[in-house]
This record gives sequence, structure tokens and C-alpha cells, in this order.
Amino acid sequence: MSSSTSLKELVDAWLQLDQNEVTRSEIQNLWEQGDTNELERRMRPRIEFGTAGLRGKMEAGWARMNDLIIIQASQGLCHYVLNEVQDAKSRGIVIGYDHRYNSERWGHLTAAAFLENGMKVYLYRGLVHTPLVPFDEKKLNAACGVMITASHNPKHDNGYKVYWENAVQIISPHDKGISGSIRANLTPKAWPIEPADISDNCLDVTDEIERAYLVEIENLKLSQYTPSRDPLRFVNTSMHGVSHPIITAALKIFSITVDPVKEQMHPDPEFPTVPFPNPEEKGALDLAIAQAKSCNANYVLAQDPDSDRFSACEIHPAGGVTIFTGDQLGTIFAAHVFETYRDSGQPLSKLAIVASTVSSKMVEAIAEREGFKFVECLTGNLREPGFKYIGNTALDLVKKDYEVPFGYEEAIGFMFGSTIRDKDGVAASVMFAQLAEILHSQGKTVTSYLEDLYKRYGYFKTSNSYFICNDPRIIDAIFARLRNYNGQKSGADYPKTIAGAEITSVVDLTTGYDSTNPPTYQPSMPLSSGHMIQFRGELKSNGTKIVLTIRTSGTEPKARSHEYFIKYYLEGNGKSNQVVLELLSRVVSELGNDWMQASKYDLSHPHN
Repeated sequence: MSSSTSLKELVDAWLQLDQNEVTRSEIQNLWEQGDTNELERRMRPRIEFGTAGLRGKMEAGWARMNDLIIIQASQGLCHYVLNEVQDAKSRGIVIGYDHRYNSERWGHLTAAAFLENGMKVYLYRGLVHTPLVPFDEKKLNAACGVMITASHNPKHDNGYKVYWENAVQIISPHDKGISGSIRANLTPKAWPIEPADISDNCLDVTDEIERAYLVEIENLKLSQYTPSRDPLRFVNTSMHGVSHPIITAALKIFSITVDPVKEQMHPDPEFPTVPFPNPEEKGALDLAIAQAKSCNANYVLAQDPDSDRFSACEIHPAGGVTIFTGDQLGTIFAAHVFETYRDSGQPLSKLAIVASTVSSKMVEAIAEREGFKFVECLTGNLREPGFKYIGNTALDLVKKDYEVPFGYEEAIGFMFGSTIRDKDGVAASVMFAQLAEILHSQGKTVTSYLEDLYKRYGYFKTSNSYFICNDPRIIDAIFARLRNYNGQKSGADYPKTIAGAEITSVVDLTTGYDSTNPPTYQPSMPLSSGHMIQFRGELKSNGTKIVLTIRTSGTEPKARSHEYFIKYYLEGNGKSNQVVLELLSRVVSELGNDWMQASKYDLSHPHN
């Protein structure tokens, strides 16, 4: 289906292949009503398989998530895996699904496509949290894995996440290979009516794997941790997702109990109390915080609906609340991982910690001071999350004889241990609760621990947000101007200052330029498919430093159609918290007014 394919041809092809009466009727009715505008939105461009798999709105059409798209994706993935992975047929595939609308059926449709081609299938019975898929895949040495989930997207979305044979989300070139294989296998070989688990080749290892997973969680016990005689009180929210049973069982291992937010405790695909079920969203933790205050709890723990992300906040005795950012949690975890590793007597030269390039540079500062290795890797965009790069980078470091006990991204994704090279909200919850109890036994809190880190390594503050544009050509013009800011006719010509801070380095992962790496000026990280430039700067008068990353983003879950995003990740660090915050404010102002020319291009800017 090329861009020149007519709308009628697209509709005819859909009606020929779709055997789901509901979605087939949707397209048939739209065609009969002459609603070409809606059909254009539904039928093109075809939803594209990328390194994040598939994710989109659940509706009929080539541009949406539905039975036909799932079957085609599964057929293409199956053929690709059989061709690329040794012994794939006998090693099999692991398939899990969450509680969203259509998730269970799409899990069975995926299984049926692989069974049709003679592959062994390990299909979870019942709802699972996402980390169980890579865990199961690694334990069983399966050829690949699929999780049906849209993570923290709104209720009308669903997704199809793919793990490669190394139990990490796929990266290039496999995304392109799978996409091509999907296009070569568009005609459904079968459209099953019966559940896939009636097949003898569709195996159930659910209970066995969940028990093994909890053993792995138990292995995360910190040497300093012992159950407290005066335990802290925790409130937990599952965001209407799948985490409550597994988080309760996991914390029980450590003799830690939680008070669940009952309104958000059970899986509910409607997400009635949170239209955007992401713990990072403003207001998403309001119910949990209110309950924590009413029952005098010390901390709130939160997982997103498929429980691969984690957030937390601290309730202070006077009633104040600290909601930790992803970077603050990442720094807290990384610092404690380092301290534990150091105190074990192991050589710090063998310790490595990984973070995405848009995450805080505070862990980098700790690594430079303390002598362990810090590696940053490419991030993704909102359609293509970046943790796949963290997982694969960790595996590469292990091959070089490093230990990589922790990695994180600022979007509240945290990886612990050596078994699951992906983010895991249950593991993060367990690690946070243990750390809070250890600090409590020392007369400290998580907030006071973070403040001690600031005093030791400098104050690091972030200001992340985005600009919204209605025309992608404007975005191209903005980035073209940044690359020729001073009107030079040749050579690198980026801005030299911002808010009084001198730009000390520029890394452009679109054009392939790194000012710190002469004579080739080639960046060490792979190039980005969109616009992405990172600037570092310093205010020479007081030594305050900034890191500003600007990049284009895929459509956000909250976006209206034809909205495009320029995201920015800004961090400052220095000796004074107030000085850092003041500089960040000035940088954001100049970024919008001068670099983005927000007024000229009518860009909206929802400040965080």
C-alpha cells in the first residue's frame, strides 16, 4: 500500500481481509456514509512497526490497533523470527497481556499465528505485569516475546511490545526486518475463533514462572535491610492496573505491608479516576496522597498500569509532600547501588551504571567523583521508548566484564539486577521500600538522603517540558536555524550562549556532530531518526552548569491530531540550589523566545 493508493483501494482491501464483524462494519458504514475525512484518518498512514512494536488507538483501519493488524503483525514477526533465530520453533515465544480492552483476545490471536507456523507458545493464563515476559523468555530461553499492553496510555489505546531472543526490547535493524516481514504476510492464514490455549503446543507455565519471579525479587534483598520493629507505613496505588497481587506478594517477602488505594486497586480498563494513568501526570497521585495523609503513612508507592514504571512520594510530618521525579529516584537508587557495591569490597572499576542521554547528569558526577563507570545511551521518543537501549547497553557492558546492577531513564523506568534487562516497577517498589526502611533505622528519610547527596555532589535540578507545533515544516525550520544560528556559510554554527551561559559543547545526533571529538567530530552514540541536539553550557561567573537536550517527539498520548512536539530536557547543577533554579528559569525563557521563536511560530508551551 503506497502513498498513492486511493482511499477506495484501501477500503476494499480492508473489507476483503477483515473477518471481525464489528471492525469490518465500522469501515463499511463509514464508506457508505461518505465520511472520507474519518476514513482518511483511519486508513493511512498504516500503523508502522518500530522498535517499540505497535501502539495506537483501538479502532478499525490500517492506521489503528485491531484484530487484523495484530494477526498481520504476528504472522510477520513469526516468519522473521523463524528465519533469524536458531531453533526458534522449539524454543518458542512467550506471550503476556494486561487488562486493557482487547488485550486477552489479542494475546490469543498472537499465539494462534505462531501455532499456525508450528512454533511452541508459552501463553500466560490471566493478567500479568510486563516484566514477566522478558523474565520468562530468559528463563526458558525462548526465541522472542510479545506483551499486549499500552502501558500508561489512555484507555482507548493498546499496544504490541516485542522482545528479541536476548529478552530485551528489539532495536534496529530488527524493527525494519520485522516491518518488511509483516508487509510480506498481510493475508491472514487463519482467523481463529477458539482460544489458542486448547492447542497441545500452547503451554501454561504461569504459576511456575510467577514463583520463580518472586524468588528473583527476594534476591534483591539489601544486606543492610532487616524488618523494622517500628515499620514505616506505605500506601500503594496500582493505577487501575495489574500490579496489586504481585506487589503485595513481593513486599510480603520483606515483611512489608502496604495500604492499597482501593479505588485504584483492581484492574479496570476504563481507568475511571485517572484519564492519563501515568504516575508522572499532574494529579495522578492525588488519591494516594490523600489516603496517605489520612492514615498517617510515610510514603506512597505507585506503579503504572502494566507495572513496568515506578514512582514514589514522601509524606512529611507537617503535612507537606515531596513527589520524587524520575531523575531524583534514579539518583537515589544509583547512589545506594554504588554505596552497597563499594561496601562489599568489590573493585569499583568493575561497576557500571547506565542511563538515557536525557536523564540527569548527577549520576555521571557521582561516577566521576567515586571512580565507577557511567554510560549514557540513546533515548527513544514517546512512540518508541528508550529502555531498549539501556537494556542492550547493559548486556554489551557485561560482555566487557562489567557488573551492571542498575540502569534508569528519567521517565520513571528503573532496572535492577542481572536477570531482567528492562524496567520493572515491582523491583523498583521493593528497592525503594527497603531503602526507606534502612534510612528510617538511621534516623533519616529518603528526602534527607537526597539532600545529603546534593550537598556532596552538587545541586542538580531539572526543568523538562515541550513546545507544541501544528506544522512539521516549522519544526524543521527551527532546527535548521539552530544549526546555522549566526549565519555562517560553512562549519558548525550553533548558538554560542544562552541566558548568559557559554555553550561549551554541542552533540547533534541528527547530523552526526560532536564538538568534543575532534578531528572527526563523530558522536559516540548512534544517530537519532528525528531531530536531537544536546548543548552543555557554563555560567563562568559562578561555575553553574547546564545540559539542554532538544528533540522531536512522536505524538503524545494526550495529543490532538496534527500536533507535533519539540521536547526539551534541561538540567542545571551548581553549589547553590537557588542559583541553579534562577538560571534554569532564564534558560527556559530564552529557549522559547529566541531559540524556538515561539511567538513567531505560535508555539504553545505548557510549563511543568
